[in-house]
Amino acid sequence: MIVVTNRIPVAEGHEADFEDRFKKRVHLVDQAPGFIRNEVHRPKPMKLDHATGAWSPDPDAQGFYEVKTWWRSMDDFIAWTRSPAFAEAHRNRAPKEMFAGPSKLDIHEVFLSTDLKE
Repeated sequence: MIVVTNRIPVAEGHEADFEDRFKKRVHLVDQAPGFIRNEVHRPKPMKLDHATGAWSPDPDAQGFYEVKTWWRSMDDFIAWTRSPAFAEAHRNRAPKEMFAGPSKLDIHEVFLSTDLKE
């Protein structure tokens, strides 16, 4: 299994519009062979005061949204990126001013997983 993470720096003031785009997506990736799941993570920049052990918001830290997709295999992910559905899903690009810089794509292979038990 692999996890693909797209780290996206969203410009201040554009967070609601960015999130709305994902809430209204057409779910084409969900139908791709080998697709397992998708998550979108909202940044929450925090800092630790080592002297007190207290956590507090860090207004100086650059927060990144993370769009994560889980895939059965690298081949499945590559097939998705070469598909007409991928082109359709990425057809309506967001305006450049929505971003505070370039996004970064990371790919990881899952070698160990632990699920929560209730």
